[in-house]
Amino acid sequence: MLDNWLFVGLFLFVAIGFPLMPIMIARMIGPKKPNRVKSETYECGIETVGETWVQFKVQYYIYALVFLIFDIEAVFLFPWAVAFGQLPLFAVVEGILFIIILVGGLVYAWRRGILEWF
Repeated sequence: MLDNWLFVGLFLFVAIGFPLMPIMIARMIGPKKPNRVKSETYECGIETVGETWVQFKVQYYIYALVFLIFDIEAVFLFPWAVAFGQLPLFAVVEGILFIIILVGGLVYAWRRGILEWF
């Protein structure tokens, strides 16, 4: 019974110590003299001028989501394409059906104007 609790205690020690160790090392070897330039927000090396809050059109997010969906679906086609020569007819038909569904979604998005950038 004590061996089980020893394992749990060791696990908790590692779980707490593992993230704390890099923080402690960074505090020991990190820079100690902060100034105004070091404390400024760094973004791409360009200082912001004027209004920093820019509201994007929702169209850009929809465009990104459509791209992400088709990108992920294309990843599912790689194993099918690699094993295409050894697949039975049922798997080939299923793969072709999957591609038809993807093309149908692309045509739908195209007709709705989702892929228009401006």
